[in-house]
Amino acid sequence: MQKKLTITVDEKIYEGLHSVIGRGRISRFVESLVRPHVVCKELEAAYAKMADDEQREKEALAWSEATIRDIDDETR
Repeated sequence: MQKKLTITVDEKIYEGLHSVIGRGRISRFVESLVRPHVVCKELEAAYAKMADDEQREKEALAWSEATIRDIDDETR
């Protein structure tokens, strides 16, 4: 899932991003620079391993479906 982030940069940085990287590509460029500093490689590997576990995914889906049905029973 992606989230929108507003940042403030110097005017020269702003102009440089637009002229060098190009409009519509800045987010991807910034993300590629920042990702190695804030996302743990082991965490990505762990998530990938969990996603490959078909039995775990099946159980997780069943749990989430059951949770949704529980909400229908709540009074408002």
